[in-house]
Amino acid sequence: MGFSSPARPVAVDEETLRGHLTGAEIPALLMTIAHLTGDVSVLREDLRAPGWLFAPQGGLTAEQQAEVRERALEVLLRLGERGPGAIPRPPGRALLHTITSWAMGSDTEDLLPLLAEELVGPGEDPKAPGWTRAGLSPGSDFQVAVIGAGFSGLLAAHRLAQAGVPFVVYEKNPDVGGTWFENTYPGCRTDVASHLYNYSFAPKYDWPDHFCGQDVVLDYLREFAKDSGVGDRIRFGTEVSAMRWDEEQSLWHLTLDGPAGERTVRHHAVISAVGQLNRPRLPDVPGRDAFTGRAFHSAAWDHEADLSGKRVAVIGTGASAYQIIPEIAGTASEVVVFQRNPPWLRPTPHYHQPMPDSARWLFEHVPYYDRWYRFWLFAPGLRGILEGWVVDHDHPPTERAVSALNEGLRATLLQAMEAQLGDAPELRELVIPAYPVGAKRVLRDDGRWLATLKRDDVTVVTAPIERMTPSGIRAGGEEFGVDVIVYATGFEASRFLTPMRVTGRGGVDLHDGWNGTPRAYLGITVPEFPNLFCMYGPNTNLVGQGGSIVYFSECAATYILDAIRLLLASGSRSLSVRAEVHDAYNAWVDAGNRDRAWGWSKVGGWYNEGGRSATNWPYTAGDYWRLTHAVDPSEYELR
Repeated sequence: MGFSSPARPVAVDEETLRGHLTGAEIPALLMTIAHLTGDVSVLREDLRAPGWLFAPQGGLTAEQQAEVRERALEVLLRLGERGPGAIPRPPGRALLHTITSWAMGSDTEDLLPLLAEELVGPGEDPKAPGWTRAGLSPGSDFQVAVIGAGFSGLLAAHRLAQAGVPFVVYEKNPDVGGTWFENTYPGCRTDVASHLYNYSFAPKYDWPDHFCGQDVVLDYLREFAKDSGVGDRIRFGTEVSAMRWDEEQSLWHLTLDGPAGERTVRHHAVISAVGQLNRPRLPDVPGRDAFTGRAFHSAAWDHEADLSGKRVAVIGTGASAYQIIPEIAGTASEVVVFQRNPPWLRPTPHYHQPMPDSARWLFEHVPYYDRWYRFWLFAPGLRGILEGWVVDHDHPPTERAVSALNEGLRATLLQAMEAQLGDAPELRELVIPAYPVGAKRVLRDDGRWLATLKRDDVTVVTAPIERMTPSGIRAGGEEFGVDVIVYATGFEASRFLTPMRVTGRGGVDLHDGWNGTPRAYLGITVPEFPNLFCMYGPNTNLVGQGGSIVYFSECAATYILDAIRLLLASGSRSLSVRAEVHDAYNAWVDAGNRDRAWGWSKVGGWYNEGGRSATNWPYTAGDYWRLTHAVDPSEYELR
C-alpha cells in the first residue's frame, strides 16, 4: 500500500496494516471508510449501539469491531493501489450530512456549516481571514497589541499575521504557554482529549497520551509559535499594568512593566488573551501567614520542596488537587486532604493511558482518519451532554438532580463510584456529592482518585478549616500537624483582565463598571471600550458543549478579525458595541445560566460566584459558532 497521507507517502504490507488497525477507534474508522469510498451502506443501524457516543469503541462487540477492521483493510489496500491521486477531497455537503446524522442519531443539517470547517483536508484552514490589510486599506497605520501568549494569544497573533495586520504580543512570563507554562505541579494534564486540545488547522498526529501532560502541551505551543513565526513578535517578561483609551487620537495607551522598567506604548486595538484561570486564589483563613512550614499554591509549585517523608496538607478537591494528590501519596509520609465539596467523577478508563503506536500511525497515514476521530470526540458535546445540565422546573429540580436526565446521569456516575467503594464503605459519605451533576466541574476518573483516598496514609477532612497554626491546620476542633501546605484552591476566575487597570471612553473604569459582575458581548466586546477585544472572556467557559476552550478561542478569533476587517474597510477609527445589544445579550446569557445545574444549585464554586455565573456559556457550541462567525455592523458604533 502506498497512498499519500496527511504527512507523507507510506508503503505498508497487508499484515502490517492489519496490525495498525488494532489501534483504531472503530466508530471513527467506520466514518473514514464511508468518506473514502462514498459508500454509506457501511453505516448500518446495528453498528450504532444506544449511547455509543459516550462509550469506548462505541460499545460495539468484539465481533463487530473485527468486522469493521476487515472492511477497512480492504478499502485501504485498494486505495493504496490506486496511488496518491485516489485520495478524495473533504466530504461534500450531502456525504457530510449523511455520515454525521448517522453518527449522532439525529439530523445534523443545522450543524453542517460548523462541521464543514472541521472536516477539511491536510493543510486547509477555512477559518483563516479571507482578506488582508494591504487589500482593504493599503498604507494604513493600524497596530494591534495582543496581551498574553497562551493558546488564545498565539492564535490571535497568527490570524493577524495571516491578514497582514501589524501586531506585538506582550507576555509577562519568559516563555509562551500561559497556564500551561505556569502550572507545573505533579500530575498536571488536560482533561480534554488531546486531539481536541489543539488548533483545528494545526493538528498534532503524535500525541503520546489520550490526555497529555503539561510538558507535552507546552511543547506543542512552543512549536506552533516557532513554526508560525509569531514567536518573533513576542515581548517576553513584559506585563501590561494599565490601558487607557484616548478618544481624540483613537488609540490605546498601554503601560508596560518590563526589562527596561515602566514605559508607555500606543496601539489602535488591543486583544486581551489573559484567560480566566491565571490568577491564583488563596483562601481567606485566619492565621494563614502564621504557618511556619512551606506553603504554596498549585499554580506556583515549589519544586525545591522535597515532599519525601513529609506530612502534606492539600486544601481543595477540585481539578488540580484531583491530579496532585495521587501523585504525592506514597512519597509523602501522610497526606491530609481538606475537602469542601467532593467532585462527581466521569468514568474515563484511558485517562492516564498512552496512545497506542498503531493509533498514532493511523492518525498520520490514513487520510481523514484524524478528522473523523476528532469529530467522534467532539460529537457528544454538540448534542447530548449540555442537555443533562438543563433545569426542568416540572421535574421538579432539587439539590439531588435538576431534571430526569440529570437524575439518570447521577445514577450512572453514582453506580461507577460505588463500584469502587465496596472495600471502603466508610468513604461513601465523604466522596459522594450531595449536589446535582454539572453544578461543579465533573472530573475524569480511571480509578486513581478513590484508590488514593483509600490509602492508610491519606486522610480526608470535611470539617471546615477554622484557622492555620504555626504547625498546621485546625478543623473540626482538631489540629492537624503538617510540614507542607498545598493550596489547590483554584483561581480568581471571575476577575477578568486583573490586575490591569483599564480605562475606557470618558474615563470609565472597566472594573468599576463591572462592579464584580464581568460582562461582555459574546465574551468579546464591552460598551465604551472601543477597539478592545477579549478572548476567553466573560461567559465563554465550556461545560460539556464539545470541543475545548481552544475551539471557542478559534470562534472568538474569527469574530475579532472580522471586526478589524470592518474597521479597515469602513475607514473608521473605532468600533464599540452598542449598550442595548450588549445588555440584551447578557440578559439572555444570565437567563440560560440560571436554568443550568450550576446556576440553580446553591453549592457554589467558580462556576457561580455571588449568585451569577460570569464564567460559563450556557448554550451550545453551535450557538456560539453562529454568533461569532461574522460581525453585524448594526450592533456597533463606528466612528
